[in-house]
Amino acid sequence: MTTQQDAPDATEELAGWLRDGADARAAADDPVRRARRRRSRLIAGVVVLALLVLSVGGAGGYAVWALNAPLPEPVVSLQTPQPPRTPVAAVPMPGDGAAVVAVAGADAYLGPDASAAWLRSGDDSPRPIASLTKLITTLVILDAHPLPGPDDPGPTLTFDKADHDLYDAYYVLGATVAPMPTGTRMSLRDALATMLLPSASNYADATASWAFGSTGAFAGAARRWLDAHGLASTRIVEPTGIDRRNTSTPGDLLALAKIAAADPVVAGLAGRSSMRVPGAGDLYNTNGLLGVDGITGLKTGNLGEGTFNLVYTATADVGSGTPLAVTGVMLGGPSRDAVERATREVLAGLRAGFHRVPLAQPGDRIGSVTARWGAEADIVIGASADVLTWSDTAIAVTLDTRKPTTYADGEEIGAISWTAGPDAARAPVVIAGGIEPPDAWWRLTHPDLLGGD
Repeated sequence: MTTQQDAPDATEELAGWLRDGADARAAADDPVRRARRRRSRLIAGVVVLALLVLSVGGAGGYAVWALNAPLPEPVVSLQTPQPPRTPVAAVPMPGDGAAVVAVAGADAYLGPDASAAWLRSGDDSPRPIASLTKLITTLVILDAHPLPGPDDPGPTLTFDKADHDLYDAYYVLGATVAPMPTGTRMSLRDALATMLLPSASNYADATASWAFGSTGAFAGAARRWLDAHGLASTRIVEPTGIDRRNTSTPGDLLALAKIAAADPVVAGLAGRSSMRVPGAGDLYNTNGLLGVDGITGLKTGNLGEGTFNLVYTATADVGSGTPLAVTGVMLGGPSRDAVERATREVLAGLRAGFHRVPLAQPGDRIGSVTARWGAEADIVIGASADVLTWSDTAIAVTLDTRKPTTYADGEEIGAISWTAGPDAARAPVVIAGGIEPPDAWWRLTHPDLLGGD
């Protein structure tokens, strides 16, 4: 006679016998055989259930045990999503002459040398700089006669007959000039404005002579100023740029542009598209790119075909929070239009090279939870995420999760993180839908699963 203590062993033997019989027929696909197998398993389950009822003290004891026994944990399946790839940036540099571009505020994206010289084309040999000279002339004069602030007029200059005659002298040479009647009185600030905006050569000559006594003395002061600022590849023999011996390199002019941009008087004047000056009249800046594509300065210069030059500053909003500061030089362009077009293409390429890359939206599925009693739920990303990248910078993704505790809808089980250069994003990982416990019937009819894996 089987005792209550022996019942579990008998149950296991009977269940094993029934399973072995079913497995022996598993290879057959005949519908009749499949129906017989299902019937056999049902019979086996009923037999096992009956024996378990006997072994735990009757139907009431089994029901209490079945309804309260621990459940097998649901199975969690996760897959780390692959980040999107971004296109390679294309920043076209001019094919004529020579150019250099520096970008401040983006070293973490563009590399540690970006703020020094990010992109180059052509060589770094000296070339005639034409009226870019006037930028140097202005800085040298301000070094000797500084203005307290960008709106301070400074000392008053009086132009005599010799100064007036400069109008005709430079007009004959084909240089840009502005009116300078004999006896004209003008502030230093206005004289510098007339030199910079319309690029009036007669004002550059007269103001340099006022500041240093003669153009020869100015040339000596310019040499000392250039040496003091490490611009060894720049040569200045007169203050206007009409002389082709006034030469510099893209590298020196890039450094010069940064010095000019940091001077509030020079930057303030070079950034104005127009102004009215008593004695000189209405002034219009020769830099037609001012205000276009974020361009804020600085100076144009040319001596005819093949010698069109530009030093410029610009701001570029690429979505990083703080606009980037761009400084550029173009020397030896074939025409004004070509130089302006090339400048805009550089800035457009820089901006287009930055991408705000969408990575996730709330509800994006990255996994599932499956319970042995048939309940299922999704594992999803709980918030939107994106990162700012430059060009084809790789995006790294990390999935960090933990074991669920409640398996309830909305339970946060970790986070997913993305990193691209200096930018990063993070979003929670949550359960969507939740896992409901099995009903009483499933518990009562699945004694082989209770407490198992």
